[in-house]
Amino acid sequence: MDRQANTLHPRLRWTGTLASRIAAILGAMALALAAIAFAQGGEWAQRTFLALYRHAPWAPLILTPALFMMVVWFTRRFWPLARASGIPQVMAACHKPDGAKAAALLSPSTAAAKFVGTILILLAGGSAGREGPTVQISASIMMAVNRMLRVPITSGVVIAGGAAGVAAAFNTPLAGVAFAIEELAAAFEQKVAVQVMAAVMIAGLVSLGLSGDYIYFGAMSAALDLRTMLIVVPLAGVCGGLLGGLFARAMVAMAWSGAPWLARIKARPLVLAGICGLIVAITGIASNGLSWGTGYETTRALLEGHHTSLIFGPAKLISTLATALSGAPGGIFAPSLSVGAGLGQGLAMIFPTHASGAIVVLGIVGYFSGVVRAPLTAIIIVMEMTADRSMILPLFGTALIADWISAMVCRPKLYHALSLSFR
Repeated sequence: MDRQANTLHPRLRWTGTLASRIAAILGAMALALAAIAFAQGGEWAQRTFLALYRHAPWAPLILTPALFMMVVWFTRRFWPLARASGIPQVMAACHKPDGAKAAALLSPSTAAAKFVGTILILLAGGSAGREGPTVQISASIMMAVNRMLRVPITSGVVIAGGAAGVAAAFNTPLAGVAFAIEELAAAFEQKVAVQVMAAVMIAGLVSLGLSGDYIYFGAMSAALDLRTMLIVVPLAGVCGGLLGGLFARAMVAMAWSGAPWLARIKARPLVLAGICGLIVAITGIASNGLSWGTGYETTRALLEGHHTSLIFGPAKLISTLATALSGAPGGIFAPSLSVGAGLGQGLAMIFPTHASGAIVVLGIVGYFSGVVRAPLTAIIIVMEMTADRSMILPLFGTALIADWISAMVCRPKLYHALSLSFR
């Protein structure tokens, strides 16, 4: 009897391993398709809103607050776990992936609500990104596929889904792995690493096959001489760390502060959403539309050495903060890159004889590191999004300085602090 059990045990173990591998492959393929559909939907929403703005310039003053309030009401009433970024939800699910809370955080209905809610916020002109929501949607898809194949749900399944979502959203496979290490995985084991890399690779191949071999911000090649680098790197790191830390501190305060005035604001979520929507509308009109949406086109232009209004950075920061504080679904990844580009443009004016694109890159890394406090992810994601390896040393310096400065401004890491409310 014991001999028979010992004979069957390897077969059962192999069957379980095969099922988990099939689930990882199918899940990665499905989430890549969802990420592509999400990206196309987001671009359609932004184009539609800008077309409406050109036709009726004052329409955002009514449409934006109204849609913000509607989305927040529906989210709070029916899908409260679909609010905000999506990355904190995945982090919370990693702590007990096979529990009821994780199942609710990453349920198909929550993922669908996140998908639709983010599209509607972009349709309202919100300064939101789809990358954070893609992480939650992708983890939900990976979990659903594993459940269908009756594969046990582990933290590796959740982490692999989230990491593959980052890779599919930005076409940055290395950044997906780095993000899993720095943010999603509390204890990064070898088994999880293999699962993450496999999911990222498959999602990247599907995205590559359907969307082509594109570079998110386009290929660029810019460099700084050593003397300029020694001045710009600390400047970008300090400025990015301060601004990013202040943004993170505002987000954490809204989530956890017990101040009476904040409690009164949070007690009226629809009023808050309406006010935030109005701020987004007014900021967009004042900046001639620069602060609406993800800011992708403007950021790409700045990286290519072009110029835009200096109001872009401050307006994008205000609009992103208002959108994030509204409680509506939407991420801060892409908008943070845009705010950083605006910061870089301002710094580039101090050095008019040097390549502005190189300084803009440092502004992006500095601010993004200040917000997220994931310097390795910031460095890799920018390198992959620009296909530029010549700036790796200044990128490292800027990211590390920004991370250090941001930690002094806002002690808890943003996503980790926000994830506590979902546990």
